[in-house]
Amino acid sequence: MVSNEISNSVNVLFDNPFQIEDIQVFDDETLHHLLTHASFGLTCCQLGYALQGGAGPLTKRIKRILPNEQRERFQEALHQKIAPEERDHAREEILQGLFWELIYWKKPELYEELTAGEYLHPQIFQHLASDLQGKKILDAGAGSGRASLECLRARAQSIVAVDPSIGLLRILKRKLAFMKEKPHLVLRPGRFEELPLENQSVDIALSCSAFTATDEQGGEPGLAELERVTRPEGKIVIIWPRVQDHDWFRAHGFHYVSFPVQEEMCIHFRSPASAQRCARLFYAHNPAILDYLVDNQTAELPFSVLGINPPRDYFWRNGDERN
Repeated sequence: MVSNEISNSVNVLFDNPFQIEDIQVFDDETLHHLLTHASFGLTCCQLGYALQGGAGPLTKRIKRILPNEQRERFQEALHQKIAPEERDHAREEILQGLFWELIYWKKPELYEELTAGEYLHPQIFQHLASDLQGKKILDAGAGSGRASLECLRARAQSIVAVDPSIGLLRILKRKLAFMKEKPHLVLRPGRFEELPLENQSVDIALSCSAFTATDEQGGEPGLAELERVTRPEGKIVIIWPRVQDHDWFRAHGFHYVSFPVQEEMCIHFRSPASAQRCARLFYAHNPAILDYLVDNQTAELPFSVLGINPPRDYFWRNGDERN
C-alpha cells in the first residue's frame, strides 16, 4: 500500500474526490472496525454530525453494526442541532482521514496507477534473496503485489499476500493470471492487527510501504501479530519505512539498511498524461509537482520533487528478538 510519507504529511496534498456516501464501499466488518477503533480519527459522533440531512442507507447500516453504547452516541449526534458549516466540516475531516482507505476500496486502479512506477532500489531484494529463497513468506499490507511479485522472483517456497482491500487483491490476482507457471501465492483479506495466519507459520514476515508506527497501519498491535506468525529463526522485514518512524523501529530492536543512490530515483508513470492525472489527484495542493511534470512533459517524477525519501531502505529484526 501507499508509502505513508505522503498520507500522513502535516499538509494534506490530495484533492479529495469522495462524498460522504462513498463510505458505503466498506463492508460491515471494516466499517465496524473503523468506528469501534476510531481509526483515522473516525468517531461515532463525528459521523453522526456528517450524516445529518442525507445518506439514509448508510445511516441505517451504521445503526445496525454499532454496539449499543456507540449507537446511542451516534444517534445523539445525528439529531443534535448543528450549523450546516459544522456538518460540512465533519464530512471534510472524515473524508480526509479516510482518503487512502477509500482509494484502496473504491478506486484501487488509481492507486495502482500511482504506485506501479515506484520501483524499489534493486539492491533491496538482492540483499534479501538468501532469506527469501525456498522460504514461506508473509506479505502484510500487500496492496497490488509489489513485494509479493519480488518474492516470487526470489523463488520463495510460498507466499501469503494479506491486505484489507479486496480491490487491490483483485488487481494482484489479475497479475498472477498472466504468469506462465502457477505461483505458490495465496491471497487473503486481513489487517495488520489480525493476520489470518497460524502461530509461527512463516519464515519471513515482510511489509513494503505499508507498515507504520501508528496503530491504524501497524503500530504495536501490528508488530505483535508479525511476531506471532514469524518463526523464532525467521525475520521481520519492513521495506521503505517512513522517515518519521525510524526511531520507533530502532526502539523496537530493528536494524537499519540503506543503499546508495547513483542516479536520482523517480516514479516512472505510464505516460506524461498519467503522471499529470495522478498529480492533479494525489498532489493537488502542491502545484510545484504538476508544474514540474507539465514544464518537462515527462512521465518521470523525482522523489526529490516530492520531498520524500526514495524507496532505498528497510528495517529488519530476527523473529526471536524482542525489545
